[in-house]
Amino acid sequence: MSKRTLIASTMMGAFALTGSAVVSATTLSDLHNEEAKIHAAAAKSQEKINALFEQSQELLVEYRGVVDETENLKIYNDYLASLVADQQRGIDSLQKQIDSIEDTKQGIVPLMFRMIDSLEKFIELDVPIRLEERKERIEKLRDLMSNSNVTVSEQFRQVLDAYLIETEYGTRIASYQGTLDDNGTEVTVDFFNLGRTAMLALSLDQKHAWVWNNDTRSWEALGDEYLGSVNEAVKMANGLVPADLIKLPIKAAE
Repeated sequence: MSKRTLIASTMMGAFALTGSAVVSATTLSDLHNEEAKIHAAAAKSQEKINALFEQSQELLVEYRGVVDETENLKIYNDYLASLVADQQRGIDSLQKQIDSIEDTKQGIVPLMFRMIDSLEKFIELDVPIRLEERKERIEKLRDLMSNSNVTVSEQFRQVLDAYLIETEYGTRIASYQGTLDDNGTEVTVDFFNLGRTAMLALSLDQKHAWVWNNDTRSWEALGDEYLGSVNEAVKMANGLVPADLIKLPIKAAE
């Protein structure tokens, strides 16, 4: 090979090597750029993955909360349902009672009239303790029964109250002022009753005393030996002297 040819070949080889180096450098740069893009894309993908993971965790917590709340609401709804059922049973019971009110009234009204009649008869036959007051109470009960503005329950309550008052007359000692008929003469006296066991009267001047005889339905004069005892009895009933043993004319049990 001639020198010119050798030089030409050498120059061509050098140009070839130079071109190959340039091409290699361009390829590596592109690879680095692509790799950088891949890393950047991977980083963004990871960020998205992290965001989605956090969002999924939040959704999981929210889901669990909804599940718990749903369970609580189910329990509460079951509780309310039991209350509603119980209230309905109460409503049904009240409705039955309301439906039976008329039947009850039909039975209780005649009963009250019989109770008032019996009480009036009892007062007529009883010891005349506060007689006028008791008669007035009977009249008020009769007026009450004819008053349309008063409920049946209130009428019945007042009838029972009258019976309770009559019961108390037999369990207490009491004294009050009034008048009695002494052989046609009206005398103001202090009445005294030891329950229904004995009923006495003492004139205001403390010179005369009487005892009620329920068999004859009349007042009978007492001897002077009872004046002191009757006077003491009146004082005890009025709280003027302490309770003590006294001698009183009491009819023996038959």
